[in-house]
Amino acid sequence: MNKSSRLSGFYKLPLEQRVNTVADWAGLDAAEKATLLGQGLTPDQAAHMIENSIGTHALPLGVAVNFCINSRDYLIPMAVEEPSVLAAVSYAANLIRQGGGFHATATGSIMIGQIQLLDLPNLEAARCRLLDNKDRLMACADASSESIVRRGGGARDIEVHLFPDTPVGAMLVVHLLYDTLDAMGANAINTAVEAMAPLVAELTGGRTHLRILSNLTDRRLATAHCLIPADALTTKDGRDGSIVARLIEEANAFAIVDPYRAATHNKGIMNGVDAVCIATGNDWRAIEAGAHAYAARSGQYRALTEWRATDDGDLYGEITMPLAVGIVGGATKVHPTAQVAMKILDVSSAAELAQVMVCVGLAQNLAAIRALATTGIQQGHMRLHARQVALAAGSSGELVPLIAERLVQEGNIRVKRAREILQELNPSPENGVRVREGVI
Repeated sequence: MNKSSRLSGFYKLPLEQRVNTVADWAGLDAAEKATLLGQGLTPDQAAHMIENSIGTHALPLGVAVNFCINSRDYLIPMAVEEPSVLAAVSYAANLIRQGGGFHATATGSIMIGQIQLLDLPNLEAARCRLLDNKDRLMACADASSESIVRRGGGARDIEVHLFPDTPVGAMLVVHLLYDTLDAMGANAINTAVEAMAPLVAELTGGRTHLRILSNLTDRRLATAHCLIPADALTTKDGRDGSIVARLIEEANAFAIVDPYRAATHNKGIMNGVDAVCIATGNDWRAIEAGAHAYAARSGQYRALTEWRATDDGDLYGEITMPLAVGIVGGATKVHPTAQVAMKILDVSSAAELAQVMVCVGLAQNLAAIRALATTGIQQGHMRLHARQVALAAGSSGELVPLIAERLVQEGNIRVKRAREILQELNPSPENGVRVREGVI
């Protein structure tokens, strides 16, 4: 069945109706709907997931709408506390939709495990000895995780990197290239390189030290691109879309040449990517590390995206980044909310999940860079931030949007003013009880 993620007015619906809409989309049962409505990870489950557990810490979970990726529509679960992220990414996805949607690809699921070698009598001789014994080394790695090998994964290659002059002397680093299929694969990689280490030492006469995966997963990349018609970029005040496309290209160029700008530019990308990672139980810290290392691969930290105006005045956008994510193992299969998020997303492989995430990153970046290049970032963000200020002042229920709107109209988005409006609208003595001092 063809389903459209173009859910006009979705954000205006009451919470329960939004949940029902998503449940109809994804075929959620009553228990899964209850998970979304606050019956997710229990303290007892949390106590079995980590050490020293004392409870749980919830984040808002929403869905991004309007996404069409490789001609298929998705509702995309995102866990994030920052206002405007869901609204911005959904708006940008609709702009991209008008040009045919996102086109995404992903490479194979090759991860890198590293073994550090020290105290070697001869670096070049050690390198040759290791390369001459590739098959033995890969067989050793495969023997450590027979279940992955049975499913078609496992060792793919051995690389050797020489570092003749380091602060601790000459060093050799072995890279195991290992296909983890639909798992993120950290445990499998670490097990494999630890199993290989004695043989590496035997072959080289050196001392093996660290044995660990790398989070710079540049053999596991995802790419997305899109083309937005100039007409879709025309602003409400009548600014021509072709001019907006050029302004966005200029803004992106800033992030390509200046690492100070690039850091904020890429943070906006990760606003989207991380939120999907967290919602699906993936390791957002590993994704962050890999993305930022990849952004600096040329020797200078740069933007992960490219935006350029075409000769026709349309806007072309592209992003490539490492995305080592999984749909099996880890919190993805343990956390009840992550399980529901995966059901909503309905991806069949880790590669497909990576494609979804990279598209979210591209859309999030478009939303931010378009706002910066035209109206400025604060106009839309502060309108949504006003709701948090209203909550911080102690308001609840129907009073939250009323107070938030007043704050925006007055241009005074402060807790003190929100308190005053709350007292005016609902002058009961309990109003001050929940006020959180020092929020703004």
